[in-house]
Amino acid sequence: MEQKKSIPFYWGNTPEEEYYIQQSIKSTKSYYTSPRGLKLFTRSWQPPSSTPPRGIICMVHGYGNDISWTFQATPIFLAQNGFACFALDLQGHGLSEGLKAYVPNVDLVVDDCISFFNCVLTQDPTLQNLPRFLYGESMGGAICLLIHFKKSDFFKGAVLIAPMCKINEKVRPKWPIPEILTVLARFAPTLPIVPTADLLDKSVKAPEKKIIAAMNPTRYQGKPRLGTVVELLRVTYYVSRKLSDVRLPFIVLHGNADLVTDPGVSRELYELSKSEDKTIKIYDGMLHSLLFGETDENIAIVRGDILKWLNARC
Repeated sequence: MEQKKSIPFYWGNTPEEEYYIQQSIKSTKSYYTSPRGLKLFTRSWQPPSSTPPRGIICMVHGYGNDISWTFQATPIFLAQNGFACFALDLQGHGLSEGLKAYVPNVDLVVDDCISFFNCVLTQDPTLQNLPRFLYGESMGGAICLLIHFKKSDFFKGAVLIAPMCKINEKVRPKWPIPEILTVLARFAPTLPIVPTADLLDKSVKAPEKKIIAAMNPTRYQGKPRLGTVVELLRVTYYVSRKLSDVRLPFIVLHGNADLVTDPGVSRELYELSKSEDKTIKIYDGMLHSLLFGETDENIAIVRGDILKWLNARC
């Protein structure tokens, strides 16, 4: 167990550059300064130089997560299949600036993402004519929809993994707690005192993967902050009432045993959205972490559905 606790990467002890070469991809990491002056950590994962990418995927992680640990498994897979992937640690997450896990204004985070994705295309003209897709996990899925509302024609489609369009009632604070939290957040928004269930425990099914996920050195392990919870409740309320305004092509994927976000709202997104190209996949018995926390067999199913959807649009 001590050896496991000391591993520097989720895949083990292999140095990053060596591991990426083994995976037949190339990867970079850097910092990007947003228009509001925040220093945000970024990564890219692309096919090798001998293989031009056939599409761009702009990726957004979820609450409490980051782009340097288990999140990397998906962009590595997508890069192996011909896609150039780009992501940033959101404000207060991973290696980016900001108080840990404090997200006082999601709209500003959305602007950070839009600015960074625009910067990616500006700096590399070879990418400008490729089809562009959004990809978001959990809170990142809600952020992708907010990006779409601001940049309706910029992306060709979106891959939404268990999007946080509504927090599952099993982990959502019960009445009158949200109302009390809203008042308290006006005076002490950064206090980490909101009582919630262990999200990692409720997200990851495979026991050995739960251990690996918990090793993430930048994972936030404290209670949610008042201001963050109030803001996420506001955003999910807003997004859940804007589902009929979604017009871009999308695939939404959700486990029907998800205890963190509500798969019922993914069904509502599919039914209410005005998109003429939409796909929904609900997986029996799967939890919140579809692309890392499930068994390898289940992950292969989800990856296959995503790749099939992307391949049909590139």
